[in-house]
Amino acid sequence: MELLNASEISVVLGNVLARLSFTPDQPLVFSSALFWCLFLVFLPVYALLFKRRTAMMVFVTLFSIYFYYKCSGWCVLLLLATSVIDWYLAQQIAAAQEAKRRRWLLVGSIAVSLSILAFFKYSNFIVWNIQALIGGNFQPLDIVLPVGISFYTFRSISYVVDVYKGKIEPECDYLTYLFFLTFFPCLIAGPIVRAAHFIPQLRSLKAPSRELVYAGLWLVIIGVFKKAVVADYIAQYNNLIFGNPGGYGAFESFMGVFGYSMQIYCDFSGYSDMAIGIAMMMGFDLGPNFNFPYKARNISDFWHRWHISLSTWLRDYVYIPLGGNRRGNARRYVNLMITMLLGGLWHGAAWKFVIWGAGHGVALCFHKAMMPLFGRISPNNYAWKLFSWLSTFFFVTFLWIFFRADSFSDACTIIATIAQGGDTWSGVVSFLVARHTWCFMVALVTVLHFIPHIFYEDLRDWFVNSLWITKFLVFLALVQLVIEFASAEVTPFIYASF
Repeated sequence: MELLNASEISVVLGNVLARLSFTPDQPLVFSSALFWCLFLVFLPVYALLFKRRTAMMVFVTLFSIYFYYKCSGWCVLLLLATSVIDWYLAQQIAAAQEAKRRRWLLVGSIAVSLSILAFFKYSNFIVWNIQALIGGNFQPLDIVLPVGISFYTFRSISYVVDVYKGKIEPECDYLTYLFFLTFFPCLIAGPIVRAAHFIPQLRSLKAPSRELVYAGLWLVIIGVFKKAVVADYIAQYNNLIFGNPGGYGAFESFMGVFGYSMQIYCDFSGYSDMAIGIAMMMGFDLGPNFNFPYKARNISDFWHRWHISLSTWLRDYVYIPLGGNRRGNARRYVNLMITMLLGGLWHGAAWKFVIWGAGHGVALCFHKAMMPLFGRISPNNYAWKLFSWLSTFFFVTFLWIFFRADSFSDACTIIATIAQGGDTWSGVVSFLVARHTWCFMVALVTVLHFIPHIFYEDLRDWFVNSLWITKFLVFLALVQLVIEFASAEVTPFIYASF
């Protein structure tokens, strides 16, 4: 067997370094082969260092920083700067004796965090709107949006606010705070874990049990299936519809919208499953982030089930500070609208996201106003249950059009196409035949949504207690499905762009 010569070794090393360096169109995502190759190296080193707390924290933090660098390049410096500023200001808030000084430090911390977020995320949005109002020939700024900036900014803000309110003590050890803020499983797309929930776990961290590791692995398998098999496959047809609004018939457009509602659920909940599962394998509990949201029978229940970490963050740090429901119904509705409008803007710098947030705000206000009437209806009225579920699901799906469409006008075109209907509905059978795999995927997600939760718990327990050969076969089946249905390129997670 011939050994590689110096030039060949140089080429190999160059290729490896290029693969490990930041490449804008190849982010390090959980559904990529590169991530799992790195994680298979990371995990045993983590286990070896586990009992040496400082060494373990340094290792995980460095891996997290590299993970973010691979996703967002030089923007990792912005993340580190944010961590230093908020860690320092939180300590100053706790040490300040005067209430006025504490308030100003809090305002300063929040202002710095939101200013950075606003500059990178909303500068061009503001410029475009000024241009629309006064005219001119403004050119968009050449700004690269750091991956996951909204997620780590919200985590940082919640930490400083909780220190100000006395809910938690400021973290004197910068490494501990940096570990929390950069923890790679939830760094780029959540869940938005709070310091009060996470840091105590770090202080009393115990080696994860065999059952916990396998339960985490099961969640990872479920997440990869949702994302790399289902979401990425059904996205291929959905992209055709949203990429050419008005170019397809009513039924085809309707199915594209319906498919997107399933795609975004599988994409985002799949990421959350992987993040929670990876953290679980490391001994951390990130908390739930999804609870079968399309089971909801009203819009309030939907937001108790969808992106739970964001909805509770908006409740605790926006809605309640505005006054919540403590100042009468009129103020309550205003607070709901402000919260959901900000929630819409959090998702993206475009009017379509504002409309999406406003739609949910109006629906929440309507539901709160009608609760006395709805409460009189018998809970055993199955016709009402069906109507409530259908109306909630189709309303949420309708608003996904604005969320997904490239522009407000594109969203209106798709809505008009579906509303016109006409003879275009005659192609239902041919559509079902031509796209039978796509239809099966969408139907599968819909059906699995309504299976009792205990079934999933039993399935998880079966996997945890199964023989290693069974686990290996399940893994091989997943790999085969990914290979069979994977798109040409690794598709980034939808929420990573927020």
